[in-house]
Amino acid sequence: MNTAQSALVEAVRATLGEKAVITNRDDIAPWENDWRGRYHGHAPAMLAPGDTAGVAAVLALANAHGVPLVPQGGNTSMVGGATPPADGSALILSLRRLNRIRSLSAQDNLAVAEAGVILADLHDAAARAGRRFPLTLGARGSATIGGLASTNAGGTQVLRFGTMRGLIAGVEAVLPDGTVHDGVIALKKDNRGYDLNQLLIGAEGTLGIITAVTLRLVPAAADRAVAWVGVTDPEAALALLRRLEARTDTIEGFEIVSGDSLARVLEHIPATRSPLAGQHPWHVLIEATVADARAEAPAALLERLLAPAIAAGDVADAVIAANETQADAFWRIRDSLSEAERAGGPAVQHDISVPVAGMPRFMIEGAAAAEARFPGSHATAFGHLGDGNVHFHVRAPAGSDPARWYAEDAPVVTRFVHDLVVAAGGSISAEHGIGQMKLRELERLSPPARLAAQRAIKGALDPSGIMNPGKLVALASAPRAP
Repeated sequence: MNTAQSALVEAVRATLGEKAVITNRDDIAPWENDWRGRYHGHAPAMLAPGDTAGVAAVLALANAHGVPLVPQGGNTSMVGGATPPADGSALILSLRRLNRIRSLSAQDNLAVAEAGVILADLHDAAARAGRRFPLTLGARGSATIGGLASTNAGGTQVLRFGTMRGLIAGVEAVLPDGTVHDGVIALKKDNRGYDLNQLLIGAEGTLGIITAVTLRLVPAAADRAVAWVGVTDPEAALALLRRLEARTDTIEGFEIVSGDSLARVLEHIPATRSPLAGQHPWHVLIEATVADARAEAPAALLERLLAPAIAAGDVADAVIAANETQADAFWRIRDSLSEAERAGGPAVQHDISVPVAGMPRFMIEGAAAAEARFPGSHATAFGHLGDGNVHFHVRAPAGSDPARWYAEDAPVVTRFVHDLVVAAGGSISAEHGIGQMKLRELERLSPPARLAAQRAIKGALDPSGIMNPGKLVALASAPRAP
């Protein structure tokens, strides 16, 4: 721990007490690595304030001492966005003690949740009030509201309800100098110039620390149905989605899974089995929900809408979950895809988006192009077809040395895939953020005006570069990702 860090730690201890300072190596070590095991950092200490005033005190002191901070919630970042630098130059700022749901109103359909609230806990609280927060993802048992807001998370219900940006009605945050932005009150109309709330959402903790958000709730689902469908290719899957959308507004989940990805889940994830008999090159997971118990039952609706598609040959086979246990089993397959891919050996993952109409072609042609360019590799894509967002994975050739492949081949693969994405009019980050994984690629591929504006905003709000250094936007004097 250097002199400035030691001074900051002692100042925080004197101001907020012993509970706000963690220096035991065993307590810090689990939070120094990212979820995927790709990034390994070092933090001499972890600061853990218990409320917004405490966060404000920490940031004011960090700014005065010139000590960089890496904000962290559930540490579920897929791009190394919450991992401290390896050189020990930054301390971790844990938001996990800010874990209160301050209010939840069924009448207003709003909840105010602090940054450290776990997504699954918010789901449970909303359900007890007859409401739900319509954003979910595989890491819901550990992902926190602050992290989800700071990365503008998406998940599997974006098709109907949008990303975190659209589900947030207000933001409370602490700026780098320790001042508090109190924008947590939800206003339908507010024309006071630049929208600081929206600026902080998706900023990955580089402009300030989100400490609480006001979230939009929706009525609890009275009924749902989940179907697993076999199709010939992504074009058929998108055609099915458009058929369903033309006939109902109840579809909120539509996930595409390749036969290869399904096989990896069955191989690596215990107690999973294929929902359909026989082999299918592509699969679609569909969820329909209704809030009114008097509406047509979603299972009957899906059966009615899928039957003509099967008769016409547009759908090869389909099954509708008979109960909640089976529905959850279908979703477990989808939620386990990343884990199964990780268990299958070294691979480079790309969270990308292209215009929805072009996504089926990109999934097929992009995979073929990657495999041709890197012989022995295997490329596949899965995810949110209706959002134009898929997770495009390229696995290393069999027998590859992981360390060598990640160091030498993976960056070349990533550049190739990202060039394909940009050529297709897409984005190299759809829902996971930039973090440190994509920092240099963002600088390489961003239009100059966009990059200049982002750097100007960062420089204006965080001139000392203490907020999550080496992530999203790098100032000239700030540490850069490796």
